[in-house]
Amino acid sequence: MVYKNDLRDRTKQFALRIIRLSTSLNNSREADVIGRQVLRSGTSVGAQFREAYRAKSTADYISKLTGAIQELDETQYWLELLIESGIMKKDLLEPLNQESEELLAIITTILIKVKKQRGK
Repeated sequence: MVYKNDLRDRTKQFALRIIRLSTSLNNSREADVIGRQVLRSGTSVGAQFREAYRAKSTADYISKLTGAIQELDETQYWLELLIESGIMKKDLLEPLNQESEELLAIITTILIKVKKQRGK
């Protein structure tokens, strides 16, 4: 089982990996635009997740978790563009893609459980 502090740390580590990715991109206009986007969305995941644990209500908690999921999905989009545009090689981004998939699955599972509990 994953505990909230584990996920807080894991989402922060994800953000740090995104920061390192963005600083490693070349100086082309395209890389700069996509790099800024992936930096914004990838670092927002952990912020949204932390905000969820300070939620004022179940509805607020659900909203923050949904925000984290949306940011992860957007991050995946920008990572795909980095690969498909040829800016980065797929094998270099595969570990980051894998982590985003795992975080997405975990947070989605939490969200589904909370919604089920709320419906009772």
